[in-house]
Amino acid sequence: MLKKVFGSAVFGVEATTITVEVNVDTGIGYHLVGLPDNAIKESNFRIAAALQNNGFKIPGKKIIINMSPADLRKEGSAYDLTLAIGILAATNQIQAEDLEDYLIMGELSLDGSLQPIKGALPIAIKAKEEGYKGFILPKQNAKEAAIVSGLNVYGVETIEQVINYFDKGEALEQTIINVEEEFNRSLNFPEFDFSDVKGQESIKRCMEIAAAGGHNIILIGPPGAGKTMLAKRLPSILPPMTLHEALETTKIHSVVGRVKENTGLMAQRPFRSPHHTISNVALVGGGSYPQPGEISLSHNGVLFLDELPEFKREVLEVMRQPLEDREVTISRAKFTVTYPSSFMLVASMNPSPSGYFNDPDSPVTSSPAEMQRYLGKISGPLLDRIDIHIEVTPVPFEKLSDTRKGESSIDIRKRVTAARVLQTKRFEDSKSVHYNAQMNTKQIRKHCLLDDGSMQLLKTAMERLNLSARAYDRILKVSRTIADLEGSEDIKGSHISEAIQYRSLDREGWLG
Repeated sequence: MLKKVFGSAVFGVEATTITVEVNVDTGIGYHLVGLPDNAIKESNFRIAAALQNNGFKIPGKKIIINMSPADLRKEGSAYDLTLAIGILAATNQIQAEDLEDYLIMGELSLDGSLQPIKGALPIAIKAKEEGYKGFILPKQNAKEAAIVSGLNVYGVETIEQVINYFDKGEALEQTIINVEEEFNRSLNFPEFDFSDVKGQESIKRCMEIAAAGGHNIILIGPPGAGKTMLAKRLPSILPPMTLHEALETTKIHSVVGRVKENTGLMAQRPFRSPHHTISNVALVGGGSYPQPGEISLSHNGVLFLDELPEFKREVLEVMRQPLEDREVTISRAKFTVTYPSSFMLVASMNPSPSGYFNDPDSPVTSSPAEMQRYLGKISGPLLDRIDIHIEVTPVPFEKLSDTRKGESSIDIRKRVTAARVLQTKRFEDSKSVHYNAQMNTKQIRKHCLLDDGSMQLLKTAMERLNLSARAYDRILKVSRTIADLEGSEDIKGSHISEAIQYRSLDREGWLG
């Protein structure tokens, strides 16, 4: 007897429906075909034990299971439940008339309980597209899949519940979540708040400008000055994610199984902070069976690289193209996957190997040659993609001991959001540009017009401070954002002079 059950495989951030055909014939043997990996080949032991512990068995007949399309490689243990139900239905141990209306996924434990799977959200989206009546999956993933409206999602804890549903008609509890409510609940309670930061007013201002224009930023300062503390608070002042962005972000985290059990939808912008020993594959994604890397996991959020010169140079270099294209394409002989990677890069570094360059009270100083070697680890083309360089100085004791609370993240976010609204209107005709940091040269010439006084100020600054040509466009972009924060139509001299301060590394004496 032949039975069909449906599962799904995830490639990139999209799902493909897999048809599991179970054929039972006279003879003996268990044959699993259709390019399964080792985890799927081992599933017959898990399935046999789970069925036996629940009063069923794999009969001693010839069972052929084909996973179609047969030329696509299937991987992972999420097909256990699909195969088990297919075997039970094909051997007439259960009656399952409407089995083909459902998509079934789940990893089995030996006692028949279910373990969570990866990629529940992309699978649910595909199931809805293809018109399935319901999606049966482990309870831990149910909230994540229930984000998709118009699809019945059933979260189950054991295989027994699934068997009773098909065989005896016992009802399964449907998981329903209010997406809007889930989305709004976590918006106004950021985990890290700028009100906790003492002093550092100029750096907070810098962070506000970076958030408003989507600018990449590098913080330079001695150990303990608060670089990491400030960076962790940046997502809390970024504009709230749109529902579309939240779905996009959740989808990527779902593929790698990183969505928290009690939250279906990721409403907070991601903040990723990889260690400097990271490999280039782990950063941009890839592997023999490609997975998203850190730059894709920080899509719509912040990627924080602490101690930038400590990262291997080739690791930083592979980030150059994704920073420009806002997506990363991984090619293999048989297929190509593209992951989105539109993130804000926040980097921090000590100004010298000892960390105390330019500090007169420093216990250790570095020679100019050591300085150049240290800073030379960061390539010009990478710095070229960072709009704001700012020096962070240690906070004096008077500020640290001050009991007054600083301005909260929610108040700063209101100003940032207002500036982003102006930018959305400005770039509404462009598909690829949404905020100032993404402007190309043509758009800079159009939207960053200067009067004679401002142009003269910029010319003088560039000559006096020995600013490089790369700094010119960056200064214009940043000054456009500063003007937007003030609600000003034109860029004024004050905006230009503030933007010039944010180019520390372009000045003579920093980088050779």
